[in-house]
Amino acid sequence: MENKDLETATLAAGCFWCVEAVFDALIGVEDVVSGYSGGHTDNPTYQQVCSETTGHAEVVQIRFDPEQLSFADLLRVYFTVHDPTTLNRQGGDIGTSYRSAIFYHSEEQRRIAHEIISEITAEAIYDDPIVTEVTAFDKFWPAEDYHQEYFANNPNQPYCAAVVAPKVAKFRQKYASRLKAPSSN
Repeated sequence: MENKDLETATLAAGCFWCVEAVFDALIGVEDVVSGYSGGHTDNPTYQQVCSETTGHAEVVQIRFDPEQLSFADLLRVYFTVHDPTTLNRQGGDIGTSYRSAIFYHSEEQRRIAHEIISEITAEAIYDDPIVTEVTAFDKFWPAEDYHQEYFANNPNQPYCAAVVAPKVAKFRQKYASRLKAPSSN
């Protein structure tokens, strides 16, 4: 059972604290790491990415079991936990580092990303067009340690309480049947 064939998804949806907290709770997700992709600077720091000079987006890299969670279903969740219609912005977070982007790892992921965008567009879930960038994955740089599991470790931090917690609560309500059992640790 340890030799699962896991897949990797790299997704940008605004602040990585919000996205990591959501995907950590989803059945089929083995690991979520906050970091940076889509830029031109090697091993960027958080301060560099926030300066908007590296071209990177805040992303989460998700390792998931496709037998429990398909890439298409992962993307369906992704499109409900952020606004894919605002260019370079999520709520009060503004800049290219907060863009909506799917960094695909295979031709199949690219195809599925475009299919899901077409599906959501046809369902007219959003009033405005989806502006999510679909780009080939190049490199992933893990964010600094203090960003990992940030919401879990800092639920009372003001940004987490005001922004992350409501997103996580909405997600947990919508996807209650797809959540991991609470850990007994």
